[in-house]
Amino acid sequence: MWWVYVVAVVIIGLDQLTKLWIVRNMELGEQITVIENVFYLTSHRNTGAAWGILAGEMTFFYIITAIVIGFVIYYIQKHAKDSKLLGLSLALVLGGAIGNFIDRLFRKEVVDFFDIYIGSYDYPIFNIADSALVVGVILIFIGTIVDERNKKRSKHA
Repeated sequence: MWWVYVVAVVIIGLDQLTKLWIVRNMELGEQITVIENVFYLTSHRNTGAAWGILAGEMTFFYIITAIVIGFVIYYIQKHAKDSKLLGLSLALVLGGAIGNFIDRLFRKEVVDFFDIYIGSYDYPIFNIADSALVVGVILIFIGTIVDERNKKRSKHA
């Protein structure tokens, strides 16, 4: 089960290294084209959560993130032993939560830089920690659905 924490540390490391690169090498608002009209690196800061909601509410984010991190670690210790998918999911959530927590704690804002356009829609700018959180939550949902189906099949067999 140690590997779960290794994955989380790798996510945190990648997240913090990429954010450090953005802060040191790009001016706020500067944009680098990766794929024209689709993908850009844009130096952006966010004092809130997704889409800037609850901007500036750092105390709230400190409390919520501490609770989430505690819950995820508890869940890893209690339930991730039996499922690699759940372990990976929780590692991604843990790494993502800690990655953005570090920003909020030391910068008082989160460094975002992945800027994606889907047609004319400019998706909110995000980072590696955000990506890990989203993928982790999606995998938790998939794992839950698969587990429920397996339980139903076991009852009927």
